[in-house]
Amino acid sequence: MKRLVRISILIVVIGAGLSAALLYPAIPTAATDRPPATGWMEQFSFIEPPRPAAQVPFLTPDGAEVTLADFKGRVLVVNFWATWCAPCVKELPSLDRLQFKLGGEGLLVLAISQDRGGVEVAAPFLKDLDINRLGLFLDPKMKLGRAFGVRALPWTVVIDREGNVVGELPGLAEWDSPEAIRLLRHYLDAGRAEKPEPADCQCRPTPPKKLNAG
Repeated sequence: MKRLVRISILIVVIGAGLSAALLYPAIPTAATDRPPATGWMEQFSFIEPPRPAAQVPFLTPDGAEVTLADFKGRVLVVNFWATWCAPCVKELPSLDRLQFKLGGEGLLVLAISQDRGGVEVAAPFLKDLDINRLGLFLDPKMKLGRAFGVRALPWTVVIDREGNVVGELPGLAEWDSPEAIRLLRHYLDAGRAEKPEPADCQCRPTPPKKLNAG
């Protein structure tokens, strides 16, 4: 008799659980809104919830100081690289092609050199690689790199139009591959600008302040 009672109770509990599942289906998590991360993007780490990007100053070739806030309103692909980094050398042409493909949709690639030698080292290096669509930016003391927790090169961070870091990818990737384009278009479409930058954008904001001499 006791066994029949226990079985009856168990049936009631299971039935209640099934009814609740039907009446109150699970609410999708934020992960369901993620873009696909396949192929070259398999190592892309989503940051949830997105966090505000570090606002540590870095430099343009003429010594002007800028921060990532100067580029708010665009989807940013922030790539940390150096001339002595062999995977970086292989990756940079794909970033150059990415800028050409998606620059007109509001995407901007910021190639930020970590070379201690600064513009004297990085500028001729990009010229030799025939990289002509990326603006050169400099972080010779690696302050911005450290703020992003960069532990190896190359290291790429994706920032949405609101200035929030949505993900990062350590190591080499083909950034103009179909899977990379698909991932980045997810963020472009999430907040498309009314007047995106033209495809031949040279990655410069409005004229920034010059560094004070001395």
